[in-house]
Amino acid sequence: MAPALMFQGTGSSVGKSVLVAGLARALTLRGLRVRPFKPQNMSNNAAVTQEGGEIGRAQALQARACRVPASVHMNPVLLKPQSEIGSQVIVQGRVVATARAREYQAMKPGLMPHVLDSFRRIGADADIVLVEGAGSASEINLRSGDIANMGFARATNTPVVLIGDIDRGGVIASLVGTKTVLAPDDAACIVGFMVNRMRGDLSLFADGMAAIAEHTGWRPLGLVPFFHDMHRLPAEDAADLVDRRSTGKRLVCVPVLPCIANFDDLDPLAQEPDIELRLLRAGTPLPGDCDLVILSGSKSTISDLAALRAAGWDIDIAAHHRRGGRVLGLCGGYQMLGREIADPGGVEGLAGTVAGLGLLDINTVLAGEKRVEQVAGRLVEGPAYTGYEIHMGRSTGPDTIRPMLTLADHRPDGATSACGLVRGTYVHGLFNGDAARAALLAWFGAAPSDYRHDAAIEATLNGLAAHLEAHADIDGLLSLAR
Repeated sequence: MAPALMFQGTGSSVGKSVLVAGLARALTLRGLRVRPFKPQNMSNNAAVTQEGGEIGRAQALQARACRVPASVHMNPVLLKPQSEIGSQVIVQGRVVATARAREYQAMKPGLMPHVLDSFRRIGADADIVLVEGAGSASEINLRSGDIANMGFARATNTPVVLIGDIDRGGVIASLVGTKTVLAPDDAACIVGFMVNRMRGDLSLFADGMAAIAEHTGWRPLGLVPFFHDMHRLPAEDAADLVDRRSTGKRLVCVPVLPCIANFDDLDPLAQEPDIELRLLRAGTPLPGDCDLVILSGSKSTISDLAALRAAGWDIDIAAHHRRGGRVLGLCGGYQMLGREIADPGGVEGLAGTVAGLGLLDINTVLAGEKRVEQVAGRLVEGPAYTGYEIHMGRSTGPDTIRPMLTLADHRPDGATSACGLVRGTYVHGLFNGDAARAALLAWFGAAPSDYRHDAAIEATLNGLAAHLEAHADIDGLLSLAR
């Protein structure tokens, strides 16, 4: 079994995922066989592995940083929140249950064997495993049956490095306070700490690093400055979504709905100089000068459609369409654009049928097996694409005779309205490919650029690795792994 080191946080969104990705690339560049692992994740921004299973988007990025294919065993337990009915529980890539928070707490002890099995599999072909915790290490109210943080560390004898975020303020108290509230045996797992997202003069926090070390007895392993290119990497949490405005001539608007999913579809658009990507929150009307509205993926299509109507965006989108504006629906957003969505088995909550936005002449039934698969093919415009499907349901109707694309086996996917202004597809990742993105930009009048998405991600990971080589004690981290 390969040595391992676990990175836990004083809270959510302290930068664990990005730090692990950067360390994974740094150690890979040193010639080590590195593998990422996260026992339990909660995210609706999922990735599809070669096995046809689901894992968190962050672990897919970390696998890329290691220059290896993503595997379901890198994230054996994934929780995908759904409105009303709790979270979908995915174990080693497959849906096994839907559970509310209290029900899931009772499930956790039974999931540990799957977590340990995946951990052994990942470690069998590695020189080191970098393990990412979930949420906060100090959530002692959730400690019983824990599989994500100290429960996992104790079960596997994996040393822990605790990460604090100085950009939030109070980092000394959050690190020292974590040791204070942890049970002594759990606190003993922590061997060092890192302070992330420092802005300005690093020397101003030298005394702070010393104070933390003195109060905790932990080894300081890095004061890491804010990494300004972080926005180029896929975000995992919808809370991290921010407007990325530019001086682009073409305005693309995306309503941010409560269960938005797979929103990294939008990342390449944010880098195009001719595009201004604007994320709309509830209470913000759709601008009258918008060129394209994108309805993104959703983990709960029917409830998100209700939220869209509650925000008044259905009226705005209808007016936008009447003015000749274009609309693109991706996966759940594609389903919303149809005439109706039927859920006869109550997959998303109560059984029933709801009216869609009526911009595509299709009907959707949420039934059958969940489709989780990497795909490839060609847009109707001609360029090739690679992407993935991850959805429930099937859509049929007259507008599907004008598909948006074909799959590699020549099956059509998606639909286009008779007027040509509205399109939808179940395939994610279409904007990642440079040729496919250029064709889609041309559809709504935007000019493509020389931006190359994959090359930009690689350059950012290499830059992050260099950043950590300069500011983290990587040799010290390696010496602590076991």
